[in-house]
Amino acid sequence: MNLADAKRVLETALICTQQPMPVRDMRSLFGDALGVDTIKTLLDELRDDWAGKGVELVSVASGWRFQSRPEMREYLDRLHPEKPPRYTRATLETLAIIAYRQPVTRGDMEDIRGVTINSLLIKQLEDRGWVEVIGHREAPGRPGLYATTKQFLDDLGLASLDQLPMLESPLQPSQAFESLVPLEEELPAPQAPDANPDQPELQMEMPINAPETDATPSLDGNTI
Repeated sequence: MNLADAKRVLETALICTQQPMPVRDMRSLFGDALGVDTIKTLLDELRDDWAGKGVELVSVASGWRFQSRPEMREYLDRLHPEKPPRYTRATLETLAIIAYRQPVTRGDMEDIRGVTINSLLIKQLEDRGWVEVIGHREAPGRPGLYATTKQFLDDLGLASLDQLPMLESPLQPSQAFESLVPLEEELPAPQAPDANPDQPELQMEMPINAPETDATPSLDGNTI
């Protein structure tokens, strides 16, 4: 197989896959006949081929995927006008603490925020697939150590934690995420139990995986 045909196979596989594809899976497409460097060269060519189009090829934590560009979002959202999940400021602050201070215990988070954290708040992040317990601290009660997941990075469109924006304070989640994609907006919604009365609820818009579809998920929650 010549490289032109290999690139076409790679492009087809990436468009049809439902999840980000790691390079090792791409090699299996060719029976390991193509090396990692060759595949990365083909990926770079594909990324250039799709430059200027409505979709782009990006590298995230779990691998490579095609996704719609941010400027296409307002149009694609009209096809699926669903309300995104709502997250309180307390939830986003807790997520920011875990992302920037990991691994951390619940006690660490409470010390930083200065308030007791509702266990349902952390469970919400776990259920979303953004945080998980990766171990336990050798301390009384052996509290769980929380860290972010690859799913968290995938949803932000990042390949690693090193790509998170610089943050002066872990209690400024909007500042932490605003340079990535539009994640949140002010909502006149009810407050969470541990939220500051002066702080409105926020809405974080993230992609929701839909395994039953044959389309490729995008960062905007849209598919191609």
